[in-house]
Amino acid sequence: MAKRKTGRIALEIIMVVLSLLFLYPLFLTLINSLKSFSELMTDVIALPKNLAFENYSYVWKYINYPRLFLNNAVITILGLAGIIFVSSIGAYKLARTKTKWSALIYFLCIMPMLIPFQSIMLTVLQMAKNLHLSESTWGLGLMYWGFGAPLAMFIYHGFVKGIPKEIDESAVIDGASGFRLFFSVIFPLLKSVTTTVIIIDVMWIWNDFLLPLLMVNGSPDTKTLTLAAYTFVGQYTSDWQYAMTAMVMAVLPSIIVFIFLQKYIVKGVVAGAVKG
Repeated sequence: MAKRKTGRIALEIIMVVLSLLFLYPLFLTLINSLKSFSELMTDVIALPKNLAFENYSYVWKYINYPRLFLNNAVITILGLAGIIFVSSIGAYKLARTKTKWSALIYFLCIMPMLIPFQSIMLTVLQMAKNLHLSESTWGLGLMYWGFGAPLAMFIYHGFVKGIPKEIDESAVIDGASGFRLFFSVIFPLLKSVTTTVIIIDVMWIWNDFLLPLLMVNGSPDTKTLTLAAYTFVGQYTSDWQYAMTAMVMAVLPSIIVFIFLQKYIVKGVVAGAVKG
């Protein structure tokens, strides 16, 4: 009993130390966002002597924070809605269809998870230009459908396989079929795993840098919050205190979403793994 308690304490200490290591870069970003340029250049890891809250008001006005926040919200909501719609229906259909082709189609649907984005980004950019999706927040939101659906379908598929087929049969007897059967009967049962998909994709889409850099970096009206932080770092001048401030303002909304919904992550993933 004593050995088990000692082992648990040691494990907790290790987890705390690892947590602090992961949080330390965020801590540095926060404290440096409250420094003047000279103070930041003097000592990066020291606490600020005088809190420079004016950094936040300056960045708010300089990058037009409300406009960029709206851009982020449109991109994230549109991308998230499409990912959930496409992946949940696709996973349900493939989990319920047992043919010699269903396993192959499922594999082809989730295989893009294995393809590095950097290897196809130029092709994606050219395709977006041909379809007139570049330099558009709506177009960027649509692009996330294809990149986010494979992982979401993988998560949904494992969960749907654990839902008894008798539920479908009972719904059909009651007159439900097609989309009505899915959205009225099946989709409410996917609440926990849907919350997991929401958290994962909100954190990804909201804080993404590379795809927005390729797609919407040409106009100040279509930039995202993450790209705005990059504007303070240039070839001839680097306002690091403003860059740190912009980064804090950019990631704060996604952190708030994560804090409120974090309890559903493990619940949804474990449920999908057990039922799958």
